Amino acid sequence: MIKKISSYNIKNKINIFLVFFLIFNICLVDINTAKAANRQETYKQLNLFGDVFQRVQEQYVEEVTDKKLIEAAISGMLQSLDPHSSYLSPDSYKDMQVKTKGKFGGLGIEITMEDGVVKVVSPIDDTPAANAGMKSGDLIIGINGESIRGLSINDAVSQLRGPVGSKVVITIVRDKKDPFEIEIIRDVIKIRSVRHNLIKNIGYVRLTTFSDTTTSGLEKSIDEIKKEIGEKFQGLILDLRNNPGGLLNQSISVTDAFLNQGEIVSTQGRKDDDTSRIFAKKGDIIDGKPMIVLINSGSASASEIVAGALKDHSRAIIVGTRSFGKGSVQSIIPLAGNGAMRLTTARYYTPSGISIQAKGIEPDIIVEAGITEKNKKIPENRREENLRGALDKKEKDTEKDSIDKPELTPVEKLLQDNQISRAVDLIRGINLFSNKKKTNSTAKIIKIPLQNKVSGFSN
Repeated sequence: MIKKISSYNIKNKINIFLVFFLIFNICLVDINTAKAANRQETYKQLNLFGDVFQRVQEQYVEEVTDKKLIEAAISGMLQSLDPHSSYLSPDSYKDMQVKTKGKFGGLGIEITMEDGVVKVVSPIDDTPAANAGMKSGDLIIGINGESIRGLSINDAVSQLRGPVGSKVVITIVRDKKDPFEIEIIRDVIKIRSVRHNLIKNIGYVRLTTFSDTTTSGLEKSIDEIKKEIGEKFQGLILDLRNNPGGLLNQSISVTDAFLNQGEIVSTQGRKDDDTSRIFAKKGDIIDGKPMIVLINSGSASASEIVAGALKDHSRAIIVGTRSFGKGSVQSIIPLAGNGAMRLTTARYYTPSGISIQAKGIEPDIIVEAGITEKNKKIPENRREENLRGALDKKEKDTEKDSIDKPELTPVEKLLQDNQISRAVDLIRGINLFSNKKKTNSTAKIIKIPLQNKVSGFSN
């Protein structure tokens, strides 16, 4: 009986092995067949490309160089993948390298392609585009009276660029309203990526982009703020609004400046094992003081890495409106002939494992942009002095009223910004609460006799 069972088991195992062997071989055949079919389809499509290329060369109404056709084909292939992959001609590649160093020519806007239309991610501070009134979210539909619908982003950029001092007229669609034109004079764009100020013992640092000098500029600004106010330093407002991003390593080092430990960002490529995680090193340049980060729809890419990490680690309160939502990483790959390709190679994730691609960073406290209520002209309620013939009513000093109000200081201008004003109130509130807790914890409890408590009253 035992022998029969053993014999049966051996035969059964052999049969199972044969089944798996056959399945494995069938899979191999299927894989090889699929690979062969894929190669065949590739050759077929390349033959189609060659046929189209030849017909354009021979029959197009005007003669076109092979270089132009091939570059256009490469550009179209990359742009079909996503809005951020593109081909960089030698000139475009050179301009991009100059731009990351903080100086380049043009209008001063970061643009992307959305549904075939050029969209402004954000205008850069103190540039011709920002001064002319361009805003994040504007759609560019025309340049110098000509429609640009259907143009690639590289072609649109080429038309927007021009000699320094020359004029360009851009047709804009904003908030689904009727199109209108903005006239801009081209200039050399010098990006000052970091600027700072002091608001009531609170540091204010604005990052306009992430160039190769951003982190060093941030550290210098914080040092100057600390030297100026010393122990009175109450906290920091980090303004990332309309910051379109830039260098990934700079966003990491800026975040690291405020964290003592923990993950800053992780990236995940095409393969499961193609993952990288970057962690903070010990050291917080503002020593744990309260921190507010301002964001809006123009805060993209590198800005979102900073805001996402500081939010996930509860190191800062995020204030403003939802960010742009660009959660992909582009690699610049140099090509033969001094050109390059910008290719999306990974997605990035916040420390909590969330991808913000097409979602953005949600603020902890939503505050819409605008002018603070105290700076709006609101009709006052009627008081006693407003009544006709009121006692002790002072006559208006017409001469004094006629004097023009003095121009606002830089700090007063900052406080006119509703989001900055709210951030200042938050930091002051946090400090006030902390100070009250300290006072209460050190206060001595004094017991008062009952008779003193009811002094002035008789039983």
